[in-house]
Amino acid sequence: MTELLTIAKDILALARKEGATDAEAIVADGSDRSITIRNGEIENLEQAEAREATVRVFVGKSSATMSGSVLTPDALERLVSRAVAMAKLAPPDPYAGLADPSQLATHFPDLDVASPEVITADQLRERAQETERTALAVKGVTRSNGAGASSYSGHSAVAASNGYERTSHRTSFGNSVSVIAGEGTAMERDFDGHAAVYWSDLEPAEKIGRTAGERAVRRLNPRKMPSQTVPVIFDRRIATSLVGHLLGGINGAAIARGTSFLKEDLGKALFAPNVTIIDDPLRRRSLASRAADGEGLPVSRRAVIDKGVLTNWILDLRSARQLGLAPTGQGGRGGPSTSNVHMEAGTRSPEEMMKAVGTGFLVTEFIGSSINMVTGDYSRGASGYWIENGEPAFPVSEITIAGNLRAMFKALEPANDLIFRSSTVAPTCLLGEMTLAGR
Repeated sequence: MTELLTIAKDILALARKEGATDAEAIVADGSDRSITIRNGEIENLEQAEAREATVRVFVGKSSATMSGSVLTPDALERLVSRAVAMAKLAPPDPYAGLADPSQLATHFPDLDVASPEVITADQLRERAQETERTALAVKGVTRSNGAGASSYSGHSAVAASNGYERTSHRTSFGNSVSVIAGEGTAMERDFDGHAAVYWSDLEPAEKIGRTAGERAVRRLNPRKMPSQTVPVIFDRRIATSLVGHLLGGINGAAIARGTSFLKEDLGKALFAPNVTIIDDPLRRRSLASRAADGEGLPVSRRAVIDKGVLTNWILDLRSARQLGLAPTGQGGRGGPSTSNVHMEAGTRSPEEMMKAVGTGFLVTEFIGSSINMVTGDYSRGASGYWIENGEPAFPVSEITIAGNLRAMFKALEPANDLIFRSSTVAPTCLLGEMTLAGR
């Protein structure tokens, strides 16, 4: 990583030589390996190693960003020269610019985001094969749609003219499988997968395969339902989408543009008091953890929703300046961004929720979407299971659910089944009544 930082510093020197008033350079290299199995045989094996430099230069308040994969001195000189020339032609942005040195992070906790494990292609193949084999062994599964395993290791270095310097190393591993149940026109597909910082933290291949197979079989012989209004429950697999819509609605860039349905809601209760949503960049051994944000600012664990109340916008430097607010340490390299986000668990189990509902719709998959982030209007194609007598009774497909995100947030109740399987997670959620358009 020392070599990468040296290259980043060289890029800064070139930018100053070309007339840039400020600059930031990021140099990264990574190794990515993935394997896909179908019917026990290797269908695809990919291995890539890449090195890239990205430079952002400022000439006054005008800026430009360019990237290149050839890192020889001559190539870097051409890259920087073109970037500065572009910046000189770009219109000025009064809110652009690097962080003030006084804003920069000075403490970088070890978040354990780089595994020392070395995983071979044979290990990837064996895991993918075991995942597929277990899924195909589930009664009712008729064929494989493919299983895969992957590994990634990457290093990066950043240097900026405001004095910020940082190197980092990250790893990630993944395993997934998709299978088909049934025959002919009565086939149904489903999947499961898991990703983790450490190979040893991946869920067992047998569990991933069995879950995918059982999900596919449960979807056989779906029914269509008449249009009606009923209580709707989002399975935890897709409840994370609700968190994503909230984060999009409170993104500082959207707030500054005035294009969010939540633009007037800072400090107001969007959810019931039993809903808290946390952005935690400091969670150890997690995929989206970071010791500083993408602009070099210090980070902290934040409740973006605290007991139902919206506490802050998600702000990078630019959007904070535009809104006249302090940045929140949630800046990315392309705008405001979050890290590990989760909705805290509630008290009732999904089974208890279904019993309380009696009759309703459990959503397990979405197909397409029509979501207006200016008004909050919500409409998505969906499939899942019809709830009768408080239990999933039969699979349902070709349904459209509709509502408004503001009303959905207000009615939302989280279940107690939260599991940390990805960077954004939520438990199963009961959303109250929604409109279902069916046959």
